[in-house]
Amino acid sequence: MNHQEPGDSYDNETMTLMEEGAGAADTDEGSSRLPMLLEAVLGVGTELELRTTLQHIVDSATELTGARYGALGVVDPERHRLTELFTSGMTEEERRRVGRLPDGRTGLLGALVRDPRPLRLDDLTADPRSSGVPEGHPETHGFLGVPIRVHTEVFGNLYLTGKRGGPFGEEDLALLRILASQAGIAIGNARLYETARQRERWIEGAAAVTTALLTGATAENALTTVAERARVLADASAGVVLQPTEEGGMEIVAASTHDDPGDLVGTTIAPGSPVLVQLLGGEPVFVEDSATDPRMTTHVRSRFGPSMMLPLQSGGKLIGTLALPRRRGGRPYSAVERLLASQFASQAALALVLADARHDRERLAVFEDRDRIARDLHDLVVQRLFATEMMLESTRRRAAGSSDEDELLGRAVDELDSTIQEVRTTIFALQQPPADAPASFRGRVLRETGGAAVPLGFQPSVHFSGAVDTLVDEETADRLLAVLRGALAAAHRRPDVGAITVEVSVGNDGARLRVEDDGTPPTTVTWP
Repeated sequence: MNHQEPGDSYDNETMTLMEEGAGAADTDEGSSRLPMLLEAVLGVGTELELRTTLQHIVDSATELTGARYGALGVVDPERHRLTELFTSGMTEEERRRVGRLPDGRTGLLGALVRDPRPLRLDDLTADPRSSGVPEGHPETHGFLGVPIRVHTEVFGNLYLTGKRGGPFGEEDLALLRILASQAGIAIGNARLYETARQRERWIEGAAAVTTALLTGATAENALTTVAERARVLADASAGVVLQPTEEGGMEIVAASTHDDPGDLVGTTIAPGSPVLVQLLGGEPVFVEDSATDPRMTTHVRSRFGPSMMLPLQSGGKLIGTLALPRRRGGRPYSAVERLLASQFASQAALALVLADARHDRERLAVFEDRDRIARDLHDLVVQRLFATEMMLESTRRRAAGSSDEDELLGRAVDELDSTIQEVRTTIFALQQPPADAPASFRGRVLRETGGAAVPLGFQPSVHFSGAVDTLVDEETADRLLAVLRGALAAAHRRPDVGAITVEVSVGNDGARLRVEDDGTPPTTVTWP
């Protein structure tokens, strides 16, 4: 039996095997299969898509050797097991009877994973290493196994059983070794192409996320965007973003799945969970099976299998963790997928930080603009209105002889005074941060009237008199606001109400409230 050393070159080995194959197959049958071999060798290099290439290889090997059944197992070099199995010759009914295919940990498949050398058996049932054949698999005796190397690395193994017309011969082994040698070159090319395409997709995905985050997405939508895009790129069952909690755990704050992700959002990893040490330390965590890994403690873990948990951190700041679990029994993540997903997480974290900084700058610009408007209103408009009011008041005193003129000037003074109160109220509202709940009494009154503007269809007019924020205590404020809330609700229920005036004053006799509408008839509510 010939053994292929890792350092052998493909060209030298192929020539040697061709010579061996020609010598071993110096029969009519062997000669007739040389054109089939050449066709198979040429055929395996025509595809660039990796999975198509692998299926074509196992189909060609089965046809070339006259085997009834063939399989190509992809070996995980880290776990020393099969991650995928491409089969040939089995009907759909036989596949259903077999059920779950072997993982290469035991039996002859496992022996080739642990010791990747060509193996030929006339009767596999007589070999002590033969075990773990799936129940329902068709009965076979002859066995042929050959490793497929990509450069010096074992990519997988070809397994053939059930040769038609008798056991496998040395010429079958020689032909299969030639095909496996050329298959290694084709797989290497297809894998490079697949890696390039994967890298391109991840780069495009990271660019799309950055663009989306920097065009004005809210904080919640930004995290959902990251989870959604990562799930699609990784071909995962779910994409979730976790963030640290005040109690020392981590909580899922955004999720994307094929269906409703509502049962995932809010799921918490409790403090003390083994996986938290790595996650809060900004380290990636790779899990083979979420359902059985003792580090996983959430109630949703039973739904998932292989998973990646990647830190979202930028500049030493941990924003959270991006988790990408696949369904139970799904394909494990490859080293390339882990690398590309980690790079995506780093890019997404940077985009989140930049988006957050951009939102802060925009909010600051709004606040600065509101402060400027408030200053302009106070320094220019209010002062001019107040000066005009004083001039009219002085004119009214000098023209006290005419009752009509006196009444007209009086109304003008009152209108100016009302306008001054309205402008001052607007100034105060501009000085309040839009997303913050008002802490002052004046702000709470404005919030009540502002909230009532939606059902009323108009904004009530609000006037303040006296140092209301200083002289109104908490208990009085609560009672007054309750009366104000009831008066606004009652006005909403009355027909023909198109204007409401709210007056809040404070003096020596305490706080007072007056709510007047223009309904038919007009209604006035006073407190106390």
